[in-house]
Amino acid sequence: MTAVDTRPAAPELRRFITPEGVDLRLRIGSAGERAAAFVLDVVFLLIALIVFSLCAFFALGALNAATGSHAKDSLGSAMLVVWLLGAFALRNGYFVMFELTARAATPGKRIMGLRVAARDGGRLTAEAVFARNALREIEFFLPLSFILASGAGAEDPIAGWLVLLGLLWTGGFALFPLFNRDRLRVGDFVAGTWVVKSPRERLGIDLLDAQEAAASAGYAFTPAQASAYGIKELHVLEDVLRRKDKKTLAAVADRIRAKIGWRPREGETDATFLAAYYGALRARLETQLLFGRRRKDKFDV
Repeated sequence: MTAVDTRPAAPELRRFITPEGVDLRLRIGSAGERAAAFVLDVVFLLIALIVFSLCAFFALGALNAATGSHAKDSLGSAMLVVWLLGAFALRNGYFVMFELTARAATPGKRIMGLRVAARDGGRLTAEAVFARNALREIEFFLPLSFILASGAGAEDPIAGWLVLLGLLWTGGFALFPLFNRDRLRVGDFVAGTWVVKSPRERLGIDLLDAQEAAASAGYAFTPAQASAYGIKELHVLEDVLRRKDKKTLAAVADRIRAKIGWRPREGETDATFLAAYYGALRARLETQLLFGRRRKDKFDV
C-alpha cells in the first residue's frame, strides 16, 4: 500500500492510494477518542493487576505458612520483586500483544473504533509496535511510578518537587497530540504510526446479494488464484464493493484479473467479478485459518 501525501478537505481525513488503485480515506482518531481508549485500557489493566495481586497475596500466604518465621522477611522481599516484574510485564505486554494482532487494537481502542496503522501505508511491523509502546513507559508509567513513590513520603519536601516534576512530565506528553495535525504521541513519531478510525460496518444486504448472484453465475477460481491476496486486501476489496464507484471497480477488477491471469467471461461485469472473487478469497482465508495459517496481506508468503 503506497501513501500519497495529499490533504483532503476534511482536516481529520488522510488519503491513500493502494497498488490496486483504491482511493482510501482514513479518519484520524481524535484526541478525545484516544484519551477515552487509553482510560478504558488502564481500567482493564487495573482489573488484571488486582487479580494478579490477589493471586500473589494468596501465594505468599501459602508460602509463609509452609516456611519458618525466619524465612518470611526474605520471602516477602522476593514476592515484592516478582510482583513488580509481573506488573511491568503486564502493562507492557497488554499493549504490545493486542496491537500485534490482525485488528491492531487494544480492547479500549476496539471499543472506541480505533486501530493502529503505519503512517507510510505499509504493514504495521512488530518493531513499530514495540517502539510506540516502549515510549509509553517513559511518557506515562515511569513518571507515574515516581509520583506514587514520592506520595508515600509526603513529609519530605523533596517528595513534593518530585510529584510536581512527574505531573509536568506526564502532562507535557499527554498534551503533545494536541499540537500536531495527526494527533500523534511521541511514541507514534518514533515508530512511524498513527491511530485511525476502524470502520465497524458489516457487509450490506446488497453486497451479500451480489455474492449470491456471482456464485450462481458459476465463477470458479483455482486455489492459487484465490490465494493471491491476504486479509488486508480482503478488507480493501470489501470497501471497494461498498462504495460502488464505477471507476474504482474497473481499476481494481483490471488489476486483480491481471494478477491472477483471469480472462473476462462474456457478459461479466466488474462488480460481479469482484463480488465473486471476494467470496472466493474470503472462503480461502477462512479455510487457512482452520489450519492455523493467517495471511496478513499479499506480501506474506
